[in-house]
Parts: sequence; C-alpha cells; structure tokens
Amino acid sequence: MASDPSALVALSLGGNVGDVVASFRHALARLAATPGVEIVAVSSVWRTKAWGKTDQPDFLNMAALLRARLSPREALALCLRIEKERGRERGERWGPRTLDIDVLTHGETRVDEEGLTLPHPRARERAFVLAPLAEIAPDLSLGARTARESLALADTTGVVLDPVATAALSA
Repeated sequence: MASDPSALVALSLGGNVGDVVASFRHALARLAATPGVEIVAVSSVWRTKAWGKTDQPDFLNMAALLRARLSPREALALCLRIEKERGRERGERWGPRTLDIDVLTHGETRVDEEGLTLPHPRARERAFVLAPLAEIAPDLSLGARTARESLALADTTGVVLDPVATAALSA
C-alpha cells in the first residue's frame, strides 16, 4: 500500500473590512477547488476585539483543516493569492484587512525560513487563533502544546462565538 503524500494543514482566517463572511466563503471555495486539496473541517466564526492595533473594527476569525498535497511554500502561496483576490493590501502591521490567511501547521513539518515559520510562531499566544482551532482540532500540536492546552493558558477576553456570522458562512 502506497503512503499518502498529503499533509494535514491548519489555517487561520480573519478579517475586519468589507463582507468578511463572503471573504471566508470565497477562500473556502477556492481552497476546495484547488487540485490536491480537501477541506476536512471548518470552525465556527468567532468575533474578536482588534489585537495589536486596537482602534479598528472587531475581527471575525475562523480556522480550517485541509488535507493537501501541497508543500508548505505552495500552501502559503495559495493563501496569499486568495487574500489578494479579496482585495488584501499589505500595509500597516496588525491593521485592518479584508482577509488574512495564516498557515499554522503543515503536518509535522518544521520550517524556519524567511517569510514562513511552522508551526506558526505566535499561534499559541493568540486566543483569536486558538479558539476556532481548538474547536475543530483540539489535539493538534502547535509545537510545545496542543491547541486545547494553549487555549487554556490564553487570555480569551473579547473572543466570542458569533452565531450570526457562523450561520451566514454556511448559508
């Protein structure tokens, strides 16, 4: 029996400008339409107070798990293309955005290169990443701890499930 060359890839999606749920739908449709990519799980949508730069609208955040026959660099390139399709312009750090997609993990692969570090180096510190990720992959390793363990240690103030956005995502 041949081994499966695909990897379980965890993504974090977020945005706070425009129709973010439509951006999430677009991203998920593009991911699902990519050869060699299968969406395994999608979290609920979570509403989060802006982080880093706080004088901006709340963010919507979610997570997705993929089974993908893409290298880590190919997964990142795909995410960046999808962001651009939704009008993402990279400017102010932690500033407003139409869509942000971060590759959190790519199987057990460890990467530390310019522009790509896996597992994502700050995922374990960010409740807006951990809450949706722990919902669909609580035992996923983020390095030293799982998503569930990291969430238990994180400050979850202002991170709440958004049932309206979640319903709109699947509409």
